[in-house]
Amino acid sequence: MAYKKGNLHVSRETNENLKFFQEYLLISNSKFNLISKSDEKILWERHFLDSIQVIDSINKNTKRCVDLGSGAGFPGIVLAIESKNRKYMTEFILYEKSLRKAEFLRAISKKLKLNTKIITRNIFEEKKITGELIFSRAFKPLPIILKLIYEKAENFKKLILFLGKSGRESLIQASKNWHFEYKQRKSETSNDSLIININKIKKIE
Repeated sequence: MAYKKGNLHVSRETNENLKFFQEYLLISNSKFNLISKSDEKILWERHFLDSIQVIDSINKNTKRCVDLGSGAGFPGIVLAIESKNRKYMTEFILYEKSLRKAEFLRAISKKLKLNTKIITRNIFEEKKITGELIFSRAFKPLPIILKLIYEKAENFKKLILFLGKSGRESLIQASKNWHFEYKQRKSETSNDSLIININKIKKIE
């Protein structure tokens, strides 16, 4: 049975995969504290649906996506699940410096046969970040993300950000030091949140 809420829809296969992800995450969370206890009761809306709302930024020609600070797999694992079920060959690079979270990401990727690569390093120590699409959700303040992408990202086409209540103010503050072209839309899961799509970044001298 497929799952649908508002404008968000997932196939039967993705629904089944997400249910397995949910069960495995809850079991693992009791041991390793991967997400907050309060989030356990609202996983679908808070994490799964929030993550999957950007799936249409990926298509069959997308070779590589990067998730900055993937945590327990949001949005990286969720997007990898839906991409697999759409028969895309996209590789997902998930950066997560926490050893416990990285091991969890590897385990769930193996169980669901996802096309992921988990990198257990501090992303700020990387020489370069390679991927057409770069996702950032609950990672770092916007100016830090822009600086990271400007200095290290190679050949990226889009930087996709999940911004919360202070998102508009963050954009205003960041624009004082950075010039960036972007499109924005309201999040499907929160009236206070924004999805930002940035395709060019230039530092203001």
